[in-house]
Amino acid sequence: MTQQKNSRLWSLDALRGFDMLFIMGFSGFVIALCALSDAPFAGWLAEQMRHVKWDGFQHHDTIFPLFLFIAGVSFPYSLAAQRAKGMSEKQIHLKILRRALILIALGVVYNGFFKLDFENMRIASVLGRIGVAWAVAALLYIHCGVRARGIIALVVLLGYWALSALVSAPDAVAGADALSREGCLVGYIDRILLPGRLIYDTFDPEGLLSTLPAVVTAMLGNFAGEWVRQPEQKVSGNRKAAYMAVAGAVMALVAWGWNEVLPINKMLWSSSFVVAVGGYSLLMFALFYYIIDVRGWRRWTLFFRVIGLNSITIYLAQKIIDFKKVARFFLGGVADMCPEDWGNVILAGGYVVACWLFLYFLYKKDTFLKV
Repeated sequence: MTQQKNSRLWSLDALRGFDMLFIMGFSGFVIALCALSDAPFAGWLAEQMRHVKWDGFQHHDTIFPLFLFIAGVSFPYSLAAQRAKGMSEKQIHLKILRRALILIALGVVYNGFFKLDFENMRIASVLGRIGVAWAVAALLYIHCGVRARGIIALVVLLGYWALSALVSAPDAVAGADALSREGCLVGYIDRILLPGRLIYDTFDPEGLLSTLPAVVTAMLGNFAGEWVRQPEQKVSGNRKAAYMAVAGAVMALVAWGWNEVLPINKMLWSSSFVVAVGGYSLLMFALFYYIIDVRGWRRWTLFFRVIGLNSITIYLAQKIIDFKKVARFFLGGVADMCPEDWGNVILAGGYVVACWLFLYFLYKKDTFLKV
Protein backbone atom coordinates (compact mmCIF):
# COMPACT_ATOMS: atom_id res chain seq x y z
CA MET A 1 0.00 0.00 0.00
CA THR A 2 1.19 3.49 -0.85
CA GLN A 3 -0.03 6.98 -0.28
CA GLN A 4 -1.98 8.61 -3.12
CA LYS A 5 -0.58 12.06 -3.72
CA ASN A 6 -0.43 12.64 -7.46
CA SER A 7 -3.07 14.67 -9.26
CA ARG A 8 -5.18 12.55 -11.58
CA LEU A 9 -7.72 12.88 -14.35
CA TRP A 10 -10.92 12.87 -12.31
CA SER A 11 -13.07 11.54 -15.13
CA LEU A 12 -10.80 8.53 -15.53
CA ASP A 13 -11.06 7.56 -11.86
CA ALA A 14 -14.84 8.08 -11.91
CA LEU A 15 -15.26 6.01 -15.08
CA ARG A 16 -13.11 3.24 -13.65
CA GLY A 17 -15.27 3.30 -10.54
CA PHE A 18 -18.46 3.16 -12.62
CA ASP A 19 -17.04 0.18 -14.49
CA MET A 20 -15.93 -1.69 -11.36
CA LEU A 21 -19.24 -1.03 -9.61
CA PHE A 22 -20.79 -3.83 -11.67
CA ILE A 23 -18.04 -6.23 -10.58
CA MET A 24 -18.57 -5.04 -6.99
CA GLY A 25 -22.02 -6.57 -6.80
CA PHE A 26 -24.15 -3.95 -8.52
CA SER A 27 -25.01 -6.33 -11.37
CA GLY A 28 -26.41 -8.77 -8.81
CA PHE A 29 -28.39 -5.96 -7.22
CA VAL A 30 -29.90 -5.02 -10.60
CA ILE A 31 -30.81 -8.66 -11.28
CA ALA A 32 -32.48 -8.93 -7.87
CA LEU A 33 -34.35 -5.68 -8.45
CA CYS A 34 -35.52 -6.76 -11.91
CA ALA A 35 -36.87 -10.02 -10.44
CA LEU A 36 -39.57 -7.90 -8.75
CA SER A 37 -41.17 -7.17 -12.10
CA ASP A 38 -42.49 -9.23 -15.00
CA ALA A 39 -42.12 -6.32 -17.43
CA PRO A 40 -40.15 -7.09 -20.61
CA PHE A 41 -37.75 -4.23 -19.88
CA ALA A 42 -36.90 -5.74 -16.48
CA GLY A 43 -36.07 -9.07 -18.14
CA TRP A 44 -33.93 -7.31 -20.76
CA LEU A 45 -32.10 -5.26 -18.13
CA ALA A 46 -31.39 -8.32 -15.98
CA GLU A 47 -29.98 -10.09 -19.01
CA GLN A 48 -27.62 -7.16 -19.61
CA MET A 49 -26.01 -7.98 -16.24
CA ARG A 50 -24.81 -11.36 -17.55
CA HIS A 51 -22.24 -12.42 -20.13
CA VAL A 52 -23.42 -13.86 -23.41
CA LYS A 53 -22.54 -17.53 -23.76
CA TRP A 54 -20.72 -17.12 -27.08
CA ASP A 55 -21.63 -14.74 -29.91
CA GLY A 56 -23.34 -11.50 -28.99
CA PHE A 57 -22.89 -8.39 -26.91
CA GLN A 58 -24.40 -7.27 -23.62
CA HIS A 59 -23.44 -4.67 -21.05
CA HIS A 60 -21.62 -7.16 -18.82
CA ASP A 61 -19.29 -7.92 -21.74
CA THR A 62 -18.06 -4.31 -21.70
CA ILE A 63 -16.66 -4.31 -18.15
CA PHE A 64 -13.32 -6.04 -18.73
CA PRO A 65 -12.42 -4.27 -22.01
CA LEU A 66 -13.45 -0.87 -20.64
CA PHE A 67 -11.09 -1.40 -17.71
CA LEU A 68 -8.27 -2.30 -20.12
CA PHE A 69 -9.10 0.74 -22.27
CA ILE A 70 -8.92 2.98 -19.17
CA ALA A 71 -5.52 1.50 -18.29
CA GLY A 72 -4.41 2.48 -21.79
CA VAL A 73 -5.75 6.03 -21.39
CA SER A 74 -3.78 6.54 -18.18
CA PHE A 75 -0.40 5.51 -19.61
CA PRO A 76 0.41 8.72 -21.54
CA TYR A 77 -0.17 10.60 -18.28
CA SER A 78 1.94 8.28 -16.15
CA LEU A 79 4.72 8.22 -18.75
CA ALA A 80 4.86 12.03 -18.81
CA ALA A 81 4.95 12.08 -15.00
CA GLN A 82 7.78 9.54 -14.88
CA ARG A 83 9.85 11.49 -17.39
CA ALA A 84 9.17 14.72 -15.49
CA LYS A 85 10.62 13.06 -12.39
CA GLY A 86 13.81 12.34 -14.31
CA MET A 87 13.36 8.57 -14.64
CA SER A 88 15.57 7.02 -17.31
CA GLU A 89 14.14 5.06 -20.22
CA LYS A 90 15.61 1.90 -18.69
CA GLN A 91 13.81 2.57 -15.39
CA ILE A 92 10.55 3.20 -17.24
CA HIS A 93 10.87 -0.04 -19.19
CA LEU A 94 11.65 -2.01 -16.04
CA LYS A 95 8.62 -0.48 -14.33
CA ILE A 96 6.39 -1.59 -17.20
CA LEU A 97 7.80 -5.11 -17.01
CA ARG A 98 7.45 -5.21 -13.22
CA ARG A 99 3.83 -4.08 -13.38
CA ALA A 100 3.01 -6.73 -15.96
CA LEU A 101 4.63 -9.47 -13.88
CA ILE A 102 2.88 -8.32 -10.69
CA LEU A 103 -0.50 -8.36 -12.41
CA ILE A 104 0.15 -11.84 -13.79
CA ALA A 105 1.14 -13.00 -10.30
CA LEU A 106 -1.93 -11.39 -8.70
CA GLY A 107 -4.07 -13.11 -11.31
CA VAL A 108 -2.68 -16.48 -10.27
CA VAL A 109 -3.29 -15.59 -6.61
CA TYR A 110 -6.87 -14.65 -7.51
CA ASN A 111 -7.27 -18.05 -9.19
CA GLY A 112 -6.42 -19.81 -5.93
CA PHE A 113 -2.65 -20.10 -5.69
CA PHE A 114 -2.71 -20.53 -1.92
CA LYS A 115 -4.81 -23.67 -2.21
CA LEU A 116 -1.49 -25.17 -3.39
CA ASP A 117 -3.35 -27.40 -5.84
CA PHE A 118 -0.79 -26.83 -8.57
CA GLU A 119 -2.03 -29.70 -10.71
CA ASN A 120 -5.35 -27.89 -11.24
CA MET A 121 -3.99 -24.34 -11.09
CA ARG A 122 -5.28 -21.92 -13.73
CA ILE A 123 -2.56 -19.56 -14.97
CA ALA A 124 -4.60 -17.42 -17.37
CA SER A 125 -6.57 -14.63 -15.70
CA VAL A 126 -8.23 -11.26 -16.17
CA LEU A 127 -5.41 -9.50 -14.32
CA GLY A 128 -2.81 -11.39 -16.32
CA ARG A 129 -4.37 -10.30 -19.59
CA ILE A 130 -4.50 -6.70 -18.39
CA GLY A 131 -0.83 -6.90 -17.44
CA VAL A 132 0.36 -8.34 -20.76
CA ALA A 133 -1.91 -6.32 -23.07
CA TRP A 134 -1.25 -3.06 -21.22
CA ALA A 135 2.53 -3.63 -21.20
CA VAL A 136 2.74 -4.40 -24.92
CA ALA A 137 0.61 -1.35 -25.74
CA ALA A 138 2.77 0.79 -23.43
CA LEU A 139 5.97 -0.32 -25.14
CA LEU A 140 4.46 0.37 -28.55
CA TYR A 141 3.42 3.82 -27.32
CA ILE A 142 6.99 4.59 -26.25
CA HIS A 143 8.70 3.33 -29.39
CA CYS A 144 6.20 4.04 -32.21
CA GLY A 145 4.48 7.12 -33.51
CA VAL A 146 0.74 7.54 -33.93
CA ARG A 147 0.73 6.43 -37.57
CA ALA A 148 2.86 3.35 -36.94
CA ARG A 149 0.68 2.31 -34.01
CA GLY A 150 -2.44 2.83 -36.10
CA ILE A 151 -1.05 0.54 -38.80
CA ILE A 152 -0.03 -2.06 -36.20
CA ALA A 153 -3.51 -2.02 -34.66
CA LEU A 154 -5.15 -2.43 -38.07
CA VAL A 155 -2.82 -5.27 -39.08
CA VAL A 156 -3.47 -7.09 -35.81
CA LEU A 157 -7.25 -6.80 -36.14
CA LEU A 158 -7.33 -7.85 -39.79
CA GLY A 159 -4.75 -10.59 -39.27
CA TYR A 160 -6.55 -11.98 -36.23
CA TRP A 161 -9.82 -11.90 -38.19
CA ALA A 162 -8.30 -13.92 -41.03
CA LEU A 163 -6.56 -16.35 -38.70
CA SER A 164 -9.54 -17.01 -36.47
CA ALA A 165 -12.07 -17.22 -39.31
CA LEU A 166 -10.07 -19.28 -41.78
CA VAL A 167 -7.96 -21.61 -39.64
CA SER A 168 -9.72 -24.30 -37.62
CA ALA A 169 -8.18 -26.22 -34.73
CA PRO A 170 -6.25 -29.23 -36.09
CA ASP A 171 -7.95 -31.46 -33.52
CA ALA A 172 -11.47 -30.18 -34.25
CA VAL A 173 -14.14 -32.65 -35.26
CA ALA A 174 -14.99 -32.69 -38.96
CA GLY A 175 -17.25 -29.84 -39.96
CA ALA A 176 -16.65 -27.75 -36.83
CA ASP A 177 -16.86 -24.00 -37.46
CA ALA A 178 -13.54 -22.18 -37.04
CA LEU A 179 -15.37 -19.58 -34.96
CA SER A 180 -17.01 -22.09 -32.62
CA ARG A 181 -15.68 -23.08 -29.20
CA GLU A 182 -15.06 -26.62 -30.45
CA GLY A 183 -13.32 -25.62 -33.66
CA CYS A 184 -11.47 -22.38 -32.89
CA LEU A 185 -7.72 -22.08 -33.20
CA VAL A 186 -7.70 -19.96 -30.01
CA GLY A 187 -8.70 -22.95 -27.89
CA TYR A 188 -6.28 -25.29 -29.65
CA ILE A 189 -3.26 -23.04 -28.99
CA ASP A 190 -4.18 -22.81 -25.32
CA ARG A 191 -4.59 -26.57 -25.06
CA ILE A 192 -1.08 -27.20 -26.33
CA LEU A 193 0.83 -24.14 -25.05
CA LEU A 194 -0.92 -22.59 -22.05
CA PRO A 195 0.27 -24.11 -18.79
CA GLY A 196 -2.20 -25.00 -16.07
CA ARG A 197 -5.90 -25.75 -16.20
CA LEU A 198 -8.15 -24.04 -18.73
CA ILE A 199 -11.26 -22.56 -17.13
CA TYR A 200 -13.57 -24.41 -19.55
CA ASP A 201 -11.32 -27.50 -19.78
CA THR A 202 -10.69 -27.14 -23.53
CA PHE A 203 -10.94 -23.37 -23.85
CA ASP A 204 -9.88 -20.27 -21.90
CA PRO A 205 -11.21 -16.77 -22.68
CA GLU A 206 -8.04 -15.19 -21.25
CA GLY A 207 -5.68 -17.40 -23.24
CA LEU A 208 -2.67 -16.71 -25.44
CA LEU A 209 -3.78 -15.96 -29.00
CA SER A 210 -6.79 -13.83 -28.02
CA THR A 211 -4.47 -11.56 -26.03
CA LEU A 212 -3.25 -10.11 -29.36
CA PRO A 213 -6.48 -8.22 -30.13
CA ALA A 214 -6.70 -7.27 -26.43
CA VAL A 215 -3.47 -5.34 -26.98
CA VAL A 216 -5.38 -3.22 -29.51
CA THR A 217 -8.02 -2.47 -26.86
CA ALA A 218 -5.26 -1.02 -24.66
CA MET A 219 -3.81 0.81 -27.68
CA LEU A 220 -7.16 2.48 -28.31
CA GLY A 221 -6.95 3.77 -24.75
CA ASN A 222 -3.44 5.09 -25.51
CA PHE A 223 -4.79 6.99 -28.51
CA ALA A 224 -7.57 8.51 -26.38
CA GLY A 225 -5.17 9.47 -23.58
CA GLU A 226 -2.75 11.01 -26.06
CA TRP A 227 -5.59 13.02 -27.60
CA VAL A 228 -6.90 14.32 -24.28
CA ARG A 229 -3.39 15.26 -23.10
CA GLN A 230 -3.04 17.85 -25.84
CA PRO A 231 -2.81 21.42 -24.50
CA GLU A 232 -6.08 23.33 -24.21
CA GLN A 233 -4.54 26.08 -26.33
CA LYS A 234 -4.30 23.62 -29.20
CA VAL A 235 -7.54 21.65 -28.78
CA SER A 236 -10.33 22.71 -26.43
CA GLY A 237 -11.92 20.28 -24.01
CA ASN A 238 -15.21 20.59 -25.87
CA ARG A 239 -13.58 19.52 -29.13
CA LYS A 240 -11.74 16.68 -27.45
CA ALA A 241 -14.98 15.27 -26.04
CA ALA A 242 -16.88 15.83 -29.29
CA TYR A 243 -14.26 14.14 -31.46
CA MET A 244 -14.11 11.14 -29.12
CA ALA A 245 -17.89 10.85 -29.18
CA VAL A 246 -17.94 10.94 -32.99
CA ALA A 247 -15.12 8.39 -33.20
CA GLY A 248 -16.95 6.15 -30.72
CA ALA A 249 -20.18 6.34 -32.73
CA VAL A 250 -18.35 5.54 -35.98
CA MET A 251 -16.64 2.55 -34.38
CA ALA A 252 -19.97 1.30 -33.05
CA LEU A 253 -21.43 1.47 -36.57
CA VAL A 254 -18.40 -0.31 -38.04
CA ALA A 255 -18.71 -3.06 -35.42
CA TRP A 256 -22.42 -3.42 -36.15
CA GLY A 257 -21.67 -3.94 -39.84
CA TRP A 258 -18.65 -6.16 -39.21
CA ASN A 259 -20.75 -8.38 -36.97
CA GLU A 260 -22.54 -9.61 -40.10
CA VAL A 261 -19.38 -11.41 -41.28
CA LEU A 262 -17.42 -11.74 -38.03
CA PRO A 263 -19.61 -12.19 -34.93
CA ILE A 264 -18.88 -9.96 -31.95
CA ASN A 265 -17.52 -12.43 -29.42
CA LYS A 266 -15.93 -11.61 -26.07
CA MET A 267 -14.72 -15.17 -25.47
CA LEU A 268 -12.61 -14.99 -28.63
CA TRP A 269 -12.01 -11.23 -28.19
CA SER A 270 -12.88 -11.07 -31.89
CA SER A 271 -11.71 -8.12 -33.97
CA SER A 272 -15.32 -6.95 -34.28
CA PHE A 273 -15.58 -7.14 -30.48
CA VAL A 274 -12.51 -4.90 -30.16
CA VAL A 275 -14.14 -2.28 -32.37
CA ALA A 276 -17.50 -2.59 -30.58
CA VAL A 277 -16.09 -2.16 -27.08
CA GLY A 278 -13.66 0.47 -28.37
CA GLY A 279 -16.63 2.49 -29.56
CA TYR A 280 -18.47 2.00 -26.28
CA SER A 281 -15.37 2.92 -24.27
CA LEU A 282 -14.76 6.09 -26.27
CA LEU A 283 -18.38 7.18 -25.87
CA MET A 284 -18.28 6.59 -22.12
CA PHE A 285 -14.95 8.33 -21.71
CA ALA A 286 -16.14 11.28 -23.80
CA LEU A 287 -19.24 11.59 -21.61
CA PHE A 288 -17.38 11.39 -18.29
CA TYR A 289 -14.57 13.64 -19.53
CA TYR A 290 -16.99 16.31 -20.74
CA ILE A 291 -19.12 16.34 -17.59
CA ILE A 292 -16.29 16.12 -15.05
CA ASP A 293 -13.16 17.65 -16.56
CA VAL A 294 -14.58 20.04 -19.14
CA ARG A 295 -17.69 21.28 -17.32
CA GLY A 296 -16.09 20.84 -13.92
CA TRP A 297 -19.05 19.05 -12.30
CA ARG A 298 -17.12 16.95 -9.81
CA ARG A 299 -19.00 16.79 -6.51
CA TRP A 300 -21.14 13.83 -7.56
CA THR A 301 -18.08 11.74 -8.50
CA LEU A 302 -16.98 10.79 -4.98
CA PHE A 303 -19.03 7.58 -4.95
CA PHE A 304 -17.36 6.34 -8.14
CA ARG A 305 -13.87 7.68 -7.40
CA VAL A 306 -13.75 5.81 -4.10
CA ILE A 307 -14.11 2.62 -6.15
CA GLY A 308 -11.96 3.70 -9.08
CA LEU A 309 -8.97 4.68 -6.96
CA ASN A 310 -8.84 1.19 -5.43
CA SER A 311 -10.21 -0.94 -8.26
CA ILE A 312 -7.70 -3.78 -8.01
CA THR A 313 -8.09 -3.77 -4.23
CA ILE A 314 -11.82 -4.51 -4.40
CA TYR A 315 -11.35 -7.01 -7.21
CA LEU A 316 -8.99 -9.05 -5.01
CA ALA A 317 -10.75 -8.30 -1.72
CA GLN A 318 -13.94 -9.98 -2.86
CA LYS A 319 -11.97 -13.22 -3.09
CA ILE A 320 -10.59 -12.82 0.42
CA ILE A 321 -13.37 -11.10 2.42
CA ASP A 322 -16.85 -12.62 2.55
CA PHE A 323 -18.89 -9.47 1.99
CA LYS A 324 -22.02 -11.61 1.67
CA LYS A 325 -21.61 -12.62 5.32
CA VAL A 326 -21.09 -8.99 6.28
CA ALA A 327 -24.31 -8.00 4.50
CA ARG A 328 -26.24 -10.87 6.07
CA PHE A 329 -24.84 -10.08 9.55
CA PHE A 330 -26.31 -6.58 9.47
CA LEU A 331 -29.32 -7.03 7.19
CA GLY A 332 -30.19 -10.72 7.41
CA GLY A 333 -32.91 -10.18 9.99
CA VAL A 334 -34.65 -7.51 7.93
CA ALA A 335 -34.26 -9.57 4.75
CA ASP A 336 -35.82 -12.64 6.39
CA MET A 337 -38.84 -10.59 7.46
CA CYS A 338 -39.52 -9.58 3.85
CA PRO A 339 -40.82 -11.60 0.89
CA GLU A 340 -38.00 -13.61 -0.68
CA ASP A 341 -37.57 -11.35 -3.73
CA TRP A 342 -37.35 -8.24 -1.56
CA GLY A 343 -34.99 -10.02 0.80
CA ASN A 344 -32.69 -10.72 -2.13
CA VAL A 345 -32.75 -7.04 -3.09
CA ILE A 346 -31.85 -6.00 0.47
CA LEU A 347 -28.95 -8.46 0.73
CA ALA A 348 -27.64 -7.65 -2.76
CA GLY A 349 -27.75 -3.94 -1.93
CA GLY A 350 -26.07 -4.62 1.40
CA TYR A 351 -23.23 -6.40 -0.40
CA VAL A 352 -22.58 -3.31 -2.54
CA VAL A 353 -22.72 -1.03 0.49
CA ALA A 354 -20.33 -3.25 2.48
CA CYS A 355 -17.81 -3.22 -0.37
CA TRP A 356 -18.09 0.53 -0.80
CA LEU A 357 -17.69 1.29 2.90
CA PHE A 358 -14.58 -0.90 2.96
CA LEU A 359 -13.13 1.17 0.11
CA TYR A 360 -14.28 4.42 1.70
CA PHE A 361 -12.38 3.51 4.87
CA LEU A 362 -9.22 3.08 2.75
CA TYR A 363 -9.98 6.32 0.90
CA LYS A 364 -10.28 8.30 4.16
CA LYS A 365 -7.01 6.77 5.33
CA ASP A 366 -5.45 7.94 2.04
CA THR A 367 -4.37 4.37 1.36
CA PHE A 368 -4.42 2.88 -2.14
CA LEU A 369 -3.12 -0.31 -3.70
CA LYS A 370 -0.88 0.62 -6.60
CA VAL A 371 0.62 -1.87 -9.03
